[in-house]
Amino acid sequence: MANQVVTEEVRKQIGFKTEPVTYEVERGAIRRFAEAIEDPNPLFNDERAARGTRFGSMIAPPTFCRSMGRGYIDVKLNLPEFRVLDGGSDWEYREPIRPGDRITVVSRLADLREAAGKLGPMVFVTIETTCTNQFGDVCVVQRSTLIRY
Repeated sequence: MANQVVTEEVRKQIGFKTEPVTYEVERGAIRRFAEAIEDPNPLFNDERAARGTRFGSMIAPPTFCRSMGRGYIDVKLNLPEFRVLDGGSDWEYREPIRPGDRITVVSRLADLREAAGKLGPMVFVTIETTCTNQFGDVCVVQRSTLIRY
């Protein structure tokens, strides 16, 4: 199938990045997030217990960075309606997020791919969100896929 929606002009949007946004990570925010997702792991809510682990202190649950906002990427597509499905996410965890960290979040349009669907063309939009700490260490990379049709 020849691309009907993802033209060379549309592909020029690939690589667009949001403005970086920085968040201060608070111990209480980590505890509240762990409570909200009902995760009783002492790494996330008990400093004394966490000090005895390989991490040496409390850390945030792996998906904590979802509580931080990320910039919106308005992908311009020539589709008659705005319909979207969540196509899933892949996560890469590199460094733990700790209380006191300053995490900078940037999202980037990583890819656009078109396929035929029962209702017409479908466009798979891949957005890569990176969370980096104050030392320049990448903590988390999330690759999300949205399906526009």
